[in-house]
Amino acid sequence: MKRLAVIPARCGSKGLPGKNIRDLAGKPLIAWTIEQALNSGCFDVVHVSTDCLEIAEVAKNFGADVPYLRPLELASDVALTEPVISHAITWYERNGLNFDVLVLLQPTSPIRLPGTINAAIEAFDILKVGSLLGVCESHSFFWKLNENPVPLYDFKNRPRRQDIKPDERWYRETGSIYITRTSDFKKYLNRLCEPINIHVMQEVEGWEIDSLSDFLAVEALVKNLNLNIK
Repeated sequence: MKRLAVIPARCGSKGLPGKNIRDLAGKPLIAWTIEQALNSGCFDVVHVSTDCLEIAEVAKNFGADVPYLRPLELASDVALTEPVISHAITWYERNGLNFDVLVLLQPTSPIRLPGTINAAIEAFDILKVGSLLGVCESHSFFWKLNENPVPLYDFKNRPRRQDIKPDERWYRETGSIYITRTSDFKKYLNRLCEPINIHVMQEVEGWEIDSLSDFLAVEALVKNLNLNIK
């Protein structure tokens, strides 16, 4: 099975400008994901798709394959990730490289514990599903904001965390890892293709950086917990 890792990293970011190459605990943010992908040994190609020369140079220095700069129409504030993945697949196919499986690794979710990528890919292979995504268990109580706010849980019988039954637990996408068969992706142009299964990740792996506060929290975790993340 040939596998392609796609790491999308565009230049613009309104929430935190320059975040993809901002220094996080001693190395650029995007470098964490590149190194994790390379060190997993799971991929035939670890590809960074970017529209930015500076990001491209950083990615190359850390071992990623960056054979082109992303077209501007795929780098706007409203550009979706799926067309970026499709563009990458098409580029490689036109250059004689075909992949059975594609894995989307978003650099804004930089905490992946050693073995996480390998375990997710192994689960995908064993389950023989169309797609698999990384999730973390959520212990939050959610409300829907209408004219009269509506709770999405029984507030009259607020459960304790340890008393929630396994089939009643909630899980949220980490944004960290999505695995999909290339043939299914090309057919549906979606990172998730049925049948879909989940890979439960550690709570610490659930951080996704969209703002400065997210960035500082992740950096503190990496430094203070002395996480050996490569």
